[in-house]
Amino acid sequence: MKVILLQDVKGQGKKGQIKEVSEGYAQNFLIKQGLARPATEGNLKTLEQQHKSELKRKEEEKEEAEKLAATLNETTVELKAKAGDGGRLFGAITSKQIAEALSKLKIKVDKRKIELPDPIRSLGYTNVTVKLHPDVKATMKVHVTEE
Repeated sequence: MKVILLQDVKGQGKKGQIKEVSEGYAQNFLIKQGLARPATEGNLKTLEQQHKSELKRKEEEKEEAEKLAATLNETTVELKAKAGDGGRLFGAITSKQIAEALSKLKIKVDKRKIELPDPIRSLGYTNVTVKLHPDVKATMKVHVTEE
């Protein structure tokens, strides 16, 4: 019996796949548990529509990420911090502080998307990478000045 998996099923496949399984397994476990539904013509058309809408949504997300990347590439974030001799900061500039500074500029970026291997600990300009989408990255400048 052919079924469409509604969720990932260990040992069978991922969500959205069409699998051939025994009728007893399908009726008594997969369909009963809500993990699958029979692969009828109507269900196959519904699955195809869901795939199309998912692709369209992903494409829109990528376009939005590219627009935001273009904005971020031209953006320089100004941050002030206390510093000692030789331009060393007392403390550090973290991705959270960078995200807060961006929100003041009306640019919404989650702090987890800012790729900062180590916090910024010195004055001056630093290039920071922001991963907006699996395929889209932006590089912005962070300028740390003395308070």
